[in-house]
Amino acid sequence: MNVLQWVFVVTAFLTVGAAVMMVLSRRMMHAALWLAVALLGVGVIFITLEASFFAIVQLLVYIGAILILIVFAIMLTQRTDESGPRLNAYAWAAAGVAALIGAILTFSMAGWMLGNTGLQELGPAFDAILPLGQALVDTEGFAVPFEVASVLLLAALIGAIYIAFERKGERS
Repeated sequence: MNVLQWVFVVTAFLTVGAAVMMVLSRRMMHAALWLAVALLGVGVIFITLEASFFAIVQLLVYIGAILILIVFAIMLTQRTDESGPRLNAYAWAAAGVAALIGAILTFSMAGWMLGNTGLQELGPAFDAILPLGQALVDTEGFAVPFEVASVLLLAALIGAIYIAFERKGERS
């Protein structure tokens, strides 16, 4: 394996570890910080795959915007009492499914890591940004799901503000 493949594998394990820590965190703010580490790891994976546009979008949109929105929502709606059970009835089933998917991915990556798989050069004439941009703004492409996601995030922010003001009014 070359250095780039090692960076990819190490980053992948760190990203999965951060995601596990995010799920197992006792406090919501700690979970949001672990989410930031996991999203940053995904950005590094995009860099190792030479997908610079996706890496920049990962950093700007997911870490710079969505994660900040989540942190603000946590700060606006967080309760002071964090008592209660941390696991629900389906936690062990979800852990089993996650372990099964992890085993399948590990088995499928074993052939890649042990083999002599190299990266293919795409050449200087390859431009992935132009078709992606056209697909995002085309009405028959991804424009509608893209806009639906932005409306969903806006609705989540408005809902968080509404809940925060409702609780604030109850305390007065």
